[in-house]
Amino acid sequence: MTSSARADVVRRLGDVAHDAGRDGTASHDGPEPWPRGISRQATMRISEVLAALGPDFGTISHSKLRFLEEQGLIHPVRTPAGYRQYSPADVERLRFVLTEQRDSYLPLKVIKERLAGMDAGEPAPGPSPRLAGGTAVPTDPTRRTWTTTTVAEATGVTTEFVDVLVHAGLLHPGPGDRLDAAAPDVVRLAAQLAEHGLEPRHLRPLRASADRHVTLVDQLVAPRRRQQTPSAQAQAATLAGEVAELLTRLHTTWVRRGVDDLG
Repeated sequence: MTSSARADVVRRLGDVAHDAGRDGTASHDGPEPWPRGISRQATMRISEVLAALGPDFGTISHSKLRFLEEQGLIHPVRTPAGYRQYSPADVERLRFVLTEQRDSYLPLKVIKERLAGMDAGEPAPGPSPRLAGGTAVPTDPTRRTWTTTTVAEATGVTTEFVDVLVHAGLLHPGPGDRLDAAAPDVVRLAAQLAEHGLEPRHLRPLRASADRHVTLVDQLVAPRRRQQTPSAQAQAATLAGEVAELLTRLHTTWVRRGVDDLG
């Protein structure tokens, strides 16, 4: 299915989903949008949606939901008073979008095309959708408090090795000597590189390069962030994630090409 055809499916099935949410029944004008077999009766308030998604996606917010609505990814029902209401099916579509952004760094355009394909009958990647609020969810690992000791325990290295990474500038402790959520991944990768003879001091240029990339992304999204509107803030966050992924892929391409040239 072409991108234009998928976009057309999104628009048509989005209207179906919107109408279905009003009375909890699917329209007979087309196939039931994904996810199938989950209620489309819109009875959930924004606060309930945030509570359902918050354990898995700690940064979800009102502005993020409104931004995804503006992008045509969800279609909440408006009450006569103008309040948005969501269905369990809306929540699962949101869960899919947020997961694809977080785990695969996919642009919203690509995620929208995937949803269109799933709406048209293509198989959905990953596990089946969960009913909103129907099962317990695991604690978000990004909410755990990371210190030199807890990171060492989680990654199977010594605290001395983590301290070396801190002193080399590869880890930046915050208030109370707390490390950020990426610290375990940094430590695991640094430990694997150490097995090949690359010591933490050899990795300083990589960290400096990454910091320069962050600065570049920050400069790009700063105009949107300065607008101080919820929609602009959500757009800034989405743009930052997409550009960061492109920079990462570009860097990876250059490294792999350089290594191929060595052979």
